Amino acid sequence: MIIEPNILQNFEPITLEEMEQVRLMNRVDTKYVTTIPILERLLRKAPADYRIQQIGESRNMPYYTCYFDTSDTQMFYEHYRGKKSRRKVRIRLYEGGTVPPFFEVKSKNNKGQTRKKRVTMDAGRELTSYAEFLGKHTPYKPEDLIRHIENHFYRITLVNKAKTERITIDTDLHFHNLITDDRHALPRIAIIECKRNGLTNDSPIRQIMRELHIHPSGFSKYCIGMALTNNLLRQNRLKNRLKRIERMQTDARYTNLQPL
Repeated sequence: MIIEPNILQNFEPITLEEMEQVRLMNRVDTKYVTTIPILERLLRKAPADYRIQQIGESRNMPYYTCYFDTSDTQMFYEHYRGKKSRRKVRIRLYEGGTVPPFFEVKSKNNKGQTRKKRVTMDAGRELTSYAEFLGKHTPYKPEDLIRHIENHFYRITLVNKAKTERITIDTDLHFHNLITDDRHALPRIAIIECKRNGLTNDSPIRQIMRELHIHPSGFSKYCIGMALTNNLLRQNRLKNRLKRIERMQTDARYTNLQPL
């Protein structure tokens, strides 16, 4: 389901060069799950306080991600069990072609802080080319990891005008499990992530979300995608979350809202 383009034109743009000032590689993240109609309500309320990333003429960017894990899905189960200190290893690519792909390690420590380390993939997409980077930021060697799942989605990025907070909004998620070859799509779901400098609590968009009854809700694209496409994985702890997502996909109370 596509976001109404006119809504995005209400925002003042911010360039990639300006975005470099708001990288927030060490940050506090909070995730929210909602539906496209509610997201559109939020976007209509936000232009006074936020700018939107624009690359070329595009404000809703197509992205691709490929996640790596061990053969026994160690990183999946660390997240599944709620381990505080955990990581993801992935390739992230903006499919518009103007930004190079990155090889990334995204880590969360036991204080809830997120750190992301990445390098441009100038040496190709084989992990052996990044053994030094992988060894520096993870306990894994290239031969420990295999490609498990890939996804495609669209991303809107907002930045508050104080440049202390970045909001990413992911929609139209499509998962493809490279082990099982199963596929699953979530076209009516939006994943909102507030990424803010840990030194500030000022967040206009969180006030808007409270008004719209959008509440914090954990959502890992990797873990949810894996659970939706591989029924051999343990999923008991995810069942309530998966049921809620399915309900939001189909329930008219969530999908047939009229614009404010």
